[in-house]
Amino acid sequence: DTLIVWSEGDNFDLALSFQEKAGCDEIWEKICQVQGKDPSVDITQDIVEESEDERFDDMSEAAPPVELPPCELSRLEEINELMSSCLTTPMRKEKLAVAIENEGYIKKLLNLFHMCEDLENTEGLHYLYEIFKNIFLLNKNALFEVMFQEETIFDVVGCLEYDPNSPTPKRHRQYLKQLARFKEVIPISNPELLAKIHQTYRVQYIQDVVLPTPSVFEDNMLSTLSSFIFFNKVEIVTLIQEDLKFLSELFAQLTDEGTDEQKRRDLVLFLKEFCNFSQNLQPQGKESFYKTLSSLGILPALEITLAADDAQTKTASIDILTYIVEFSPSVVRDYTLQQTSNTDEDQMLINVVIEQMICDNDPELGGAVQLMGILRILLDPENMLASVNKSEKTDFLNYFYKHSIQVLIAPLLANTTEDHPAKEDYQTVQLLGLILELLSFCVEHHTYHIKNCVLNKDLLRRILVLMKSTHTFLVLCALRFMRKIIALKDEFYNRYIIKGNLFAPVIDAFVRNNGRYNLLDSAILEMFEFIKLEDIKSLCSHVVENFGKVLDDIEYVQTFKALKMRYDQHQDKLKDRDRTTLDSVPSILRNIPAANDILSKKLDSDIDSIGKIIDKKQEGNSPKLINSSNKSGNIVNNNLSNNATGGSPPSPTSGDVKSTTLFKKALVDYEGDSDEEEEEEGSDVLTPSPKRARLT
Repeated sequence: DTLIVWSEGDNFDLALSFQEKAGCDEIWEKICQVQGKDPSVDITQDIVEESEDERFDDMSEAAPPVELPPCELSRLEEINELMSSCLTTPMRKEKLAVAIENEGYIKKLLNLFHMCEDLENTEGLHYLYEIFKNIFLLNKNALFEVMFQEETIFDVVGCLEYDPNSPTPKRHRQYLKQLARFKEVIPISNPELLAKIHQTYRVQYIQDVVLPTPSVFEDNMLSTLSSFIFFNKVEIVTLIQEDLKFLSELFAQLTDEGTDEQKRRDLVLFLKEFCNFSQNLQPQGKESFYKTLSSLGILPALEITLAADDAQTKTASIDILTYIVEFSPSVVRDYTLQQTSNTDEDQMLINVVIEQMICDNDPELGGAVQLMGILRILLDPENMLASVNKSEKTDFLNYFYKHSIQVLIAPLLANTTEDHPAKEDYQTVQLLGLILELLSFCVEHHTYHIKNCVLNKDLLRRILVLMKSTHTFLVLCALRFMRKIIALKDEFYNRYIIKGNLFAPVIDAFVRNNGRYNLLDSAILEMFEFIKLEDIKSLCSHVVENFGKVLDDIEYVQTFKALKMRYDQHQDKLKDRDRTTLDSVPSILRNIPAANDILSKKLDSDIDSIGKIIDKKQEGNSPKLINSSNKSGNIVNNNLSNNATGGSPPSPTSGDVKSTTLFKKALVDYEGDSDEEEEEEGSDVLTPSPKRARLT
C-alpha cells in the first residue's frame, strides 16, 4: 500500500516508497491523471514493444486537433479548463500550441484583457492569469515570438499581474515603463540592436520576477524561454561586435581623462554586461570576441578603471578582467610582457592588480580574493603549456619575479620586521593570508624562480614570524607555506632551513599550543609525520638533535618517538658504514674525503655565501635580528645569533625588495628543476659555473 512500482526498458525496475499510505495515494492519483488512467486500477503500465518516440509520433498523427472555444468573456473559464487539461500529455500540448498559433488566439485573449481591465472584471483577469501562465508552460518558441513583440509584451505582463493568490495586483508594467530605464552610455544607431536589448531585458524580467516559481512538475517546462533569452544575448553580442564605430567610441571615452566619474562608471557597467552576455558564445565565437576587445584596447582601459575611486567601477572592472583571464590568460600575459620596455613598474597591469588587491577597502576583502584568483590563473604553468608561444612560461615567470614579486610581498615584509607581527587587525591578517596562499601556490609550481626569491629575501624566516600571530588561520597559512617547501624534498631548501634554525618558530608554536586538540596541533604533527615517512634525513637529524629534549616530553602521540627511532637507526647505519669502509680502505687513502662529504661542504659553503651577500646588502641599514629570547618567555626560540653553525642570513629589511644577483651560478643540479632550467637556457638568470678546483 505504500509502494509505486514500474519498469523502464528490459532491465530497470524502479519504485517509490512512502512512509504513509495517504502520501502514496496522492502521488498515485497525480500520476494516473497525467497518464489518463483510472487511479482505482492497481496496474496501469502496459507492455511497451515500440519506443516512446515512435508511439508518440503515431498517436500525434492520429489524434484529432484541439478545438478552441470562441474567445469571449463568458468562455474564459472554459478556455482555462481546456488549456489546463491539455498540459497533461505531450500530444495534447502540441495540438493546443498549433491551434493557438494558427488562430491568432494570443492577440484575441489580449483584447479580452483590455476589456476586463476597463470593466474591472477581477474574475476574468484571474482566469487570464492562469491562461497565460499555461501558455508559457506550452514551451513553444513560436508563441513566445508573438507574446514578446513590442506591441504585445506589456499586455502579456499585465495579464500576469493578476495572480489569484495575491490580494492586490502587482505593478510590473509600471516598473518596466517608468523605473527600468535603459541608459545609452554611447548612442546606439542600429534600431534592430536597440529593440533586441529592450526585448531581452523585458523577457529576462518576466522569467526572473513575473512568472511564478515553477513547481517540481513544471521545472523543465520553461526551457524554451531560457533558450529564447540565450539566443537573444548571442545576437546582441554579435551586433555590437560588428559595430566597430560604437566600440571605438566606448573605449575612447573610457580612457579619456576628461570623462567624469559617473560617465566612466556607466561605461564600465555596460562593458561588464556586454562581457557577461559573451559567456553564451561558443569557444570560437568567444575567441573572436576577446580578440576584438583586445585590439580596441580593453586592457589599457582596465588599468585606469581598476584604480578608480568609485567602488562600482572597480568591482565591474575586476569582473571584466576575470572574464578575460578565465577564457584566455595568454592574452593578458602577452600584453604584460609588451609593457616591459615602455611602462613604469607601478603602471604595469600585473602590478596594478596586486596594488588593488593590497589596498582593498572591503572588510571581507571580496575584491582582493577575486584579484588573487586572477593572479593565480596567470601564474599557473598548467595553462601555459598549450600556448603557441613556447617561451611564454619562461618569459612570463621571469617578468613576474623581476617586476612584480616585490610588490606582492611588500606588505608581508613590512609586517615582519620584528620578532612578532607588527599589525594584527583583521583586515591586515586576511590580506597576509591571501598573499601566503599565492606564495604557497608559487612554491608548488615555480620551483626555480620562487627558490631564488625565498633565499634572496630570506622569505621563510619572515613568514615564520607570523607563527606568533594571535589569529590561528594566519599561523596555519605560515605553516602551510613551510609545509609546501618541505614537500619538495629539495636538499637546498633543507639546508637553508637547518642553517637558519627555522624549525624553532614551529616548535615554539607547538609548545605554546600545549597539546590542545585543534587544527594547529594536527597540522604541525602532520608535517613531522611527513618528514618521518619520507625519511628526510637532514631534517630528521636537525629536529632530533636541536629539539629532542623538548619533544621527548610529548606522550599523546608517537610521532616524535618514531622520529627519534628513525634518527637512531640512521646513526647506527652511518657508524656501520664508516666502520666497514675504514676496514676495507688502505691506510694511505683513509684521509681522502668522500664525494658526499665534498658535496656537503660545497652546499655549506654556498649557503654561507648567501649570508655574506645579505650582510653586504644590509650594511648601514640593518634591522633588528630575531632575539634569542622572545618577549613572552617562550620555551623554544629562533636563536640565530648563537647558532653554532654560523653564517645564516639575517632578516632583511621591509624595504629590501629589489632583486639581487645572488644566484648567478647554479649551485647544484636538482632533478625536480630540470624542466624549468631547460627552458631557462639562454636567459640571464643562470650563467655557467666558475672553473672548479681540481681534486688531487
